[in-house]
Amino acid sequence: MRKGQNPAKFVKDVAKPERITVALLNYIPFLSGFYAETLDVLKVSLESMRKDAGLPFDLMVFDNGSCAEVRDFLVKEKEEGRIQYLILSEKNMGKGGAWNVMLAGAPGEIIAYTDSDVLFSPKWLSRSVEILETFPNVGMVTARPFRTPPEFYESTLKWARENANLEEGQFIPWETFLEFNLSLGQTEEENKKVYAETRDWRLTYPSTSLRSAQGGKSVTAMAGASHWQFTAYKSTLEQFLPFDMDKPMGQVRQLDKRMNDAGLLRLMVPDPLAMNMSNTLGYLRGELGKERGKKKVGWGKRVLEVGFIKKTLLAMYNKIFSWYYS
Repeated sequence: MRKGQNPAKFVKDVAKPERITVALLNYIPFLSGFYAETLDVLKVSLESMRKDAGLPFDLMVFDNGSCAEVRDFLVKEKEEGRIQYLILSEKNMGKGGAWNVMLAGAPGEIIAYTDSDVLFSPKWLSRSVEILETFPNVGMVTARPFRTPPEFYESTLKWARENANLEEGQFIPWETFLEFNLSLGQTEEENKKVYAETRDWRLTYPSTSLRSAQGGKSVTAMAGASHWQFTAYKSTLEQFLPFDMDKPMGQVRQLDKRMNDAGLLRLMVPDPLAMNMSNTLGYLRGELGKERGKKKVGWGKRVLEVGFIKKTLLAMYNKIFSWYYS
């Protein structure tokens, strides 16, 4: 039998969520080996995200089955008011499973998704939203220009040829292009050929004639976007849910492909406002771009780089990892 009245009945106002939800996906199963520095990477990502984003936002973090140390850190961040929504999954649901929860459950009208290893620059959010709100029929906006597979932005170019000023050229500076690709483990030498043989597409909207007729300003963007960081309307993302991915990674380009197939624009800001740190703080320490040849490699390291030895040891590592974390 109920005794008295629920005090919540007398509350006249409730907090309203911000228009924008930044949704971060995290997975750190242990703090050694590949993941030795990843908690520090996460902390840097969170700090950079909050520093002068340009627009207010609520932060949602989905932790995909991380170790106790990481969960404790996230709970403390939540208790101290730096995370507004925290979801702790018992098991790793994969990126698709996490997206199904995050993208459907985020309360904001706009969702800015990010992996947990992204370093943000000031105004990253406001610049992304500016493009999202200026161009029509936008699927997603990534806060960094880089060269993405052309087959994923065919619809963007088709629309731009008829409705915007479209230019082809080397608009991404070599240093900006190389910086990002080095963070993915690629070498400078292999990227020289790629850079020389590929091009960028730059869109300006409204077009010059339309801008003068309407008396408004134009906004510039680059063709392309990516699943590792993007800003989109929640209503747009809901069109592509649920994601049925049978692997934790490797199938995330489903979102890129589906958006292009649906005729939505996939765009990037023209200057780098987001950077991939990967699993270390090497980028902040200035380690990217250092040539291995300048450092003397010991005998043991040379042995580990022998093809069949490297292949065997990495296969053993992957098997042990799957035993513990599959």
